[in-house]
Amino acid sequence: MQLTKKPRTESSVSIIGAGIAGAWQALLFAQAGHDVTLHERSDENLMLSTSHWAGGMLAPYCEAESAEPIISRLGLRALDLWRRELPDTPFNGSLVVAHPRDRSDLERFARLTIDHQRLDAKAIAELEPSLEGRFREGLFFPVEGHVEPRRVLPKLHARIIAAGGTIKFNSDVSAEDIEGLVIDCRGLAARDEQPELRGVKGELILIETDEVTLSRPVRLIHPRWPLYVIPREDHLFMLGATSIEAEDTGVSVRSALELLSAAYTVHPAFAEARIIEFGSGLRPAFPDNLPRISVGRNERIEVNGLYRHGFLLAPALAELTLGYVDRGQIDNEVMRCA
Repeated sequence: MQLTKKPRTESSVSIIGAGIAGAWQALLFAQAGHDVTLHERSDENLMLSTSHWAGGMLAPYCEAESAEPIISRLGLRALDLWRRELPDTPFNGSLVVAHPRDRSDLERFARLTIDHQRLDAKAIAELEPSLEGRFREGLFFPVEGHVEPRRVLPKLHARIIAAGGTIKFNSDVSAEDIEGLVIDCRGLAARDEQPELRGVKGELILIETDEVTLSRPVRLIHPRWPLYVIPREDHLFMLGATSIEAEDTGVSVRSALELLSAAYTVHPAFAEARIIEFGSGLRPAFPDNLPRISVGRNERIEVNGLYRHGFLLAPALAELTLGYVDRGQIDNEVMRCA
């Protein structure tokens, strides 16, 4: 970090986009004493937001298997902020498993990550009784957590209001419509200002069964069908893992078959589960798949490119933006200044 500008004295801040990135920006700025208005083009259900379709995993160590080190650095800081602001966030860890034929892929995952514990079949059964006899070995990442996006976003919005902020739903505004400092968190909709953004489709299936109980996300390592199973409340489970370079919406037949087949190999009871919902979201990504805070000359800051790591990175990015506005701090790995 280094100081490169004088601190601001203005306190009015407008934020566009009430998904996970914008919600955390609004919360930290409101808590810091700024007059915050959060604008969202959709209603309280956020059906137009990528966050509505997210997995909500807070897994900086697991993500190190395929992501750049900056993701883990920001993600670890974000875990502290989640604990501070929402202390009831489940931090039960992440469990990574593989079938015997895919042991080499599990070993590769272990080499590329840290802070995990190796588990044998007995230890896996003790951690997740529903998986007894299903896997011979696994990796347990004890400090990781997960949130349910559709439940946690209303909690964040409530905290924004409690901190003195204002939220305006059904408010489709642009930065040109607003005076003062604007923080643009529109995701893919911001391509009018950041044309290099692209959408990466992530598909999900929501299923319901009371025959399986999990306390934490379970990642299945598979060369063709990688899968994560994320427990939700009310006997619901989210199945996901697709990352497709396409900007159409909906879930393809191929993806559905692969996700459901992989879930069946995690536990046969998933074959009898009820399908509640298919869906997909377009994750905003820059060419390098890394997040970016872009600072313009006209009192405009753009926070974008969170890719697959929105819920993991959003708190840390909000803290960096606040540090820049209030104290002139710059994180050279994340921030670009005009």
